[in-house]
Amino acid sequence: MSIRTFARLALILFGGYTLYVMAISEQPLLEFGAQLMSRPDTAQVVLDLYLACALIGIWMYQDNRRQGRDLAYLLPFYLLTAVFASIGPLLYLALRKPKRDEA
Repeated sequence: MSIRTFARLALILFGGYTLYVMAISEQPLLEFGAQLMSRPDTAQVVLDLYLACALIGIWMYQDNRRQGRDLAYLLPFYLLTAVFASIGPLLYLALRKPKRDEA
């Protein structure tokens, strides 16, 4: 299975699950985030997740430059990453045009 196919499948499944959870959630997203950051144990997990997302963001920037696109192309992916973490990189990979040797 190619990375693009995996990303598309994961985006559909995880994105759908994310939408479902948001629909049944009893608290707003920002309130939930503030609650996670209020305890050291859950804050550590959130910080670890965003550190990983920052590293992925650096890779996305470098890959985007190699593909000859400008920074404006990345901004929606970065916004999705800031709000929903893995949704941004998954969408980037799902839409990314593979190089000839990656196809």
